[in-house]
Amino acid sequence: MRAVIQRVSEASVTADGRVTGKIGQGLLVLAGFAPTDDTRSLDWVARKLVQLRIFGDDEGKMNRSVQDIGGQLLVVSQFTLLADARKGNRPSYIGAAPPPVAIPLYEQFVQMLEKLLGQPVATGEFGADMKVRLLNDGPVTIVLDSPEGKE
Repeated sequence: MRAVIQRVSEASVTADGRVTGKIGQGLLVLAGFAPTDDTRSLDWVARKLVQLRIFGDDEGKMNRSVQDIGGQLLVVSQFTLLADARKGNRPSYIGAAPPPVAIPLYEQFVQMLEKLLGQPVATGEFGADMKVRLLNDGPVTIVLDSPEGKE
């Protein structure tokens, strides 16, 4: 699994002209799933994500997590995060899980985050053509890969 995490002052996602998810201060999470992802990899990313200390404390140092500040999450599925563009000019997406595999992973990931945060998580609409708006705070952007295959 790969997640691109952006610290935001606000963010929203629109599909078919309607807002499907909107948050204030928190994290916008673009999430891509591989066919080999499982509960363990999702859990690792979810726990790491909510505990990342990337929000400022009273002295302006990044010492607080989204949990610590009571922030919100917006999770948007994005299979293109697993693109391979090393050859040619057209990226290959064979590393991305197909929808029958990715949809349950996405739903499970969102449920894990809701449980960890103790609040609802805003989402996009899987497979839809979405428009994402954000006000990146910092800017702070972090790429987080599950540890499988990285050892």
